[in-house]
Amino acid sequence: MKLLLTSGGVTNPSIHEALVQLLGKPISECHALCVPTAQWGHPMCGPASVRGFVAATSAWRNFSGLGWASLGVLELTALPSIGERRWVPWVRDADVLLVDGGDATYLCHWMRESRLADLLPSLPDLVWVGVSAGSMVMTPRIGSYFVEWPSAEDDRTLGVVDFAIFPHLNAFPENTPADAERWATGLGVPAYAIDEQTAIKVVDGSVEVVSEGEWTLFEDR
Repeated sequence: MKLLLTSGGVTNPSIHEALVQLLGKPISECHALCVPTAQWGHPMCGPASVRGFVAATSAWRNFSGLGWASLGVLELTALPSIGERRWVPWVRDADVLLVDGGDATYLCHWMRESRLADLLPSLPDLVWVGVSAGSMVMTPRIGSYFVEWPSAEDDRTLGVVDFAIFPHLNAFPENTPADAERWATGLGVPAYAIDEQTAIKVVDGSVEVVSEGEWTLFEDR
């Protein structure tokens, strides 16, 4: 699996180029599945925002609205009830999973419950494009600062990569560089703070920051 971990999606030409490189063909030839699940775990999300994502409305022009050959929905909360024989072929046939934001601990829970997390290592050519929590779920932990799901036991997530991510740098009053530095303290892993113009590309363990904006790496502290 190839990862493009973003804060706000494919927001500039550099990130767009990185995505096309990962896909190996034009976006217009690629079949995408939208994963809205993280939204249900966050109090600021709900039916209207989920609809906007899966319908590729203008607010999602840098993500689900990029002009994919086809766009489907993979709702992880439904998968345990329909069986792997049905949904695994959908994932295997996709070129890319578009994984939206929300609460990363909720998304992590349903990736494990659905067993999507178990399937992904067997799909080396699949591209995972995350926004916010859709990126953070791949890290070892997100910090209590970002846990919004009341049933979360702690801030641990999948640990597919060995670094943490602080998204939306300077996009909100509570997401300043000083906030990011406080968040990184005590995480015990390297941590990137990234703005909406930045992505982190990961292929076969190789990590590359792709940015036309602002980002900071906090070493393990």
